[in-house]
Amino acid sequence: MEPLLLFTIFISFFCTFLAMPFWIKKAKQIGLVWEDMNKLNHPKNVAGSGGLIVVFGFLLGVLLYIAIRIFYFKDGGDITSYLFVILAVLLISSIVGIVDDLFGWQKGGLSAKSRLFLILFAAIPLMVINAGESSILGFELGILFPLIVIPLGVVGATTTFNFLAGYNGLEAGQGILILSALAFVTFITGNSWLSVVALCMVAALLAFYIFNKYPAKVFPGDVMTYAVGALIACIAILGNIEKIALFFFIPYLLETVLKLRGKLKKYSFAKVNEDGGLDMPYNKIYGLEHLAIKILKKTKQGKKINEKEVVYLIYGFQLIIIALGLALLL
Repeated sequence: MEPLLLFTIFISFFCTFLAMPFWIKKAKQIGLVWEDMNKLNHPKNVAGSGGLIVVFGFLLGVLLYIAIRIFYFKDGGDITSYLFVILAVLLISSIVGIVDDLFGWQKGGLSAKSRLFLILFAAIPLMVINAGESSILGFELGILFPLIVIPLGVVGATTTFNFLAGYNGLEAGQGILILSALAFVTFITGNSWLSVVALCMVAALLAFYIFNKYPAKVFPGDVMTYAVGALIACIAILGNIEKIALFFFIPYLLETVLKLRGKLKKYSFAKVNEDGGLDMPYNKIYGLEHLAIKILKKTKQGKKINEKEVVYLIYGFQLIIIALGLALLL
């Protein structure tokens, strides 16, 4: 990879980092603030939908990458077309996410069926170019790959990445971990252009994390979680690394199972005690966040559990899954 390409990654970071304070200020001015559900008394003073700036930072980095490929490397071939397809998928997903944000989760937001239907449109750019290889585990799927596998992958990754959420820094940190791992995999498998794309988003997420970590000044919103999930699907399909990407997604598969256990009606938020410590909100576990709280309650033996510990424990689980995936599938 040419050192010049690293500039695209820096652009994604600095554009997000420099624009985020302005977004936070403007969001508060117009009343786009949400409750911090895992704090005592649920203070409603955190700017919402900051993921919109993450998407813009990512787009600027990738557009600069396209410009460098065309004007410096004189390469306007298939990869450039694929880059625009990724941007199309991401933008459609982001539009659905921001609409859901503006409707508000506390007011019901978009219905589950509406989300699935609208996210399906995000898969169309990948479908029409018949992206990826149409064989899975030695079976040639032919036309079934773009008609069934691609939309399932995009819809599945986009919607389920939104499940493991609701804690300061959780969504951004998870995106950083998974996309960094995918950048490594695509680099060693000969798709370094996808590594640049993944690292542009990692850079934007790192800048966002500075403002989103505990105590959060801004929340990502569905506009970011949908975009990150869609990007993971794009990288997996275009890089033909669906198997290892699915392995990295094990925490989200588990989260989906636990959410279905609660019929998608149980929230991931914790119960906040009078001392500000977190506790189990239900008698049963309906998310990895609840499982993390239960584990911490047993290991800390009555000591106060804070939000950071829950998030770090989930990070640790994700890192273990990534390490196992790299060891077993590469």
